[in-house]
Amino acid sequence: MESNTVLIIEDDTHIVELLTIHLQDLDCKIISAHDGKQGLELAMNGQYDLIILDLMLPKLNGIEICRRIRQNNFHTPILMLTAKSEEIDKVLGLETGADDYITKPFSIREFIARVKVIFRRKENNAHLKDNLSTSSIISFGNLLVDIDKRKVMVNDSRIELSPMEFDLLVLLISNPGKSFSRKRLLKLVWGYDFEGYEHTVNSHINRLRGKIEEDASNPKYILTTWGVGYRFNEEL
Repeated sequence: MESNTVLIIEDDTHIVELLTIHLQDLDCKIISAHDGKQGLELAMNGQYDLIILDLMLPKLNGIEICRRIRQNNFHTPILMLTAKSEEIDKVLGLETGADDYITKPFSIREFIARVKVIFRRKENNAHLKDNLSTSSIISFGNLLVDIDKRKVMVNDSRIELSPMEFDLLVLLISNPGKSFSRKRLLKLVWGYDFEGYEHTVNSHINRLRGKIEEDASNPKYILTTWGVGYRFNEEL
């Protein structure tokens, strides 16, 4: 099995040491930075399978690092660590491109479970791409999705999506008319194989609609299948 390279951007050396020990048990290669400026530089100049990013950092905070990484079209999965429990901070982290977040203090068991989910999701995405048509560009009406370039256009204007929003859209648009339950979407897109996170799907669908639909309250692309979940409109 090929090892994964993980970048940890965290100013608490005790947390870095703890995470390093357990990630090495997963056969991961670890690189670490203890302030935001150094972390961003490493993120921009290396190849990683996962970035673990603290929200509160000296010199440059995690939100700004996450934003700059995504603005430069780096699609490396980002797991954000935050000592804040307010929902606004979690939403802000996801909006700027984090794939997942975990709130301090957290159990090592939960942390390892999240990391395994992210690695499994990477494998699932590779299989999903292999199962798509030979064309990497899918279009319906005014919506165009370039899978290889991870680019979305609406009315010839580029729309910025978070990594999870993009993967969710690709799954739905690749299966027009097929209804997916929230639980199924959690497994296919997020890699979660357990219940209790259905609200995550709802919030991502709402944000996705807000970005690609002309009227999010009356969507034409991503439809609700009542009592089941969501589907992409096959009648376009």
